[in-house]
Amino acid sequence: MNNLLLCLRQVKYENKSFWRNPPATFFTFLLPLIFLIIFNLLFGNNDFQVPGGVTRSSYFYIPAIITLSVVSACYTNIAIGICFSRDRGLLKRIKGTPLPSWAFLFGRIVNSIVITLISVVLVVLIGAVFFDVGLPTNTLPAMLVTLIVGSVTFCSLGIAVTTLVPNADAAPAVINASVLPLLFVSDVFIPITEGPGWFGIMTHIFPIKPFSSSLQTAFNPFESGMGFEFLDLGIMLLWAVFGLVVAIRFFSWESRD
Repeated sequence: MNNLLLCLRQVKYENKSFWRNPPATFFTFLLPLIFLIIFNLLFGNNDFQVPGGVTRSSYFYIPAIITLSVVSACYTNIAIGICFSRDRGLLKRIKGTPLPSWAFLFGRIVNSIVITLISVVLVVLIGAVFFDVGLPTNTLPAMLVTLIVGSVTFCSLGIAVTTLVPNADAAPAVINASVLPLLFVSDVFIPITEGPGWFGIMTHIFPIKPFSSSLQTAFNPFESGMGFEFLDLGIMLLWAVFGLVVAIRFFSWESRD
């Protein structure tokens, strides 16, 4: 069997495994949708200042929840899944099979991106149908590019962070601790419109804020250009390369215990 078919079979296997795991399905799909509904019901009709004018807060929460969905699918799920597979000896056994190592990781990454796209479609549709948030038109290419770059970045970082996790029991704590504080300060759960200048610069160094900001631009109803935030995309690509380098150098296929 050639490498392409091996990769496709691995993607199919990872997809079946995902849908047979209720907790993964809940935290990837339902939890972001629950947040979306709660935030929009509570704050959706409030005024929200964006470049070019004032709109409703619903235009903030749709891209914010998309950010949460992508981070959950491409960072948290991949990292925790790999840690548990490593501790159960699954990675070591796969390493000893004819399946190329990169094909295994390719399957996980592609499946996460597919799950991400499904989640994004659900969020956008719910926003359009129930909260009257217009779909991006002239900024649609920028939104798609941002989603692709963001998904690749967080998949890369998700694999890289497993090098810091000593065992599966510690995985949820370490991985959530590395991402939850950034979600709160990166315009995901609450819009941070006031704060010292150094705080904005510091949060923009990490990949979640650039990703969120790029999606905010894509959903800005007053945006007249194409909506590309090249600086934000560049920051995310740098993090993607960093994650790839760390994963190549330190990734372990065997349990650390």
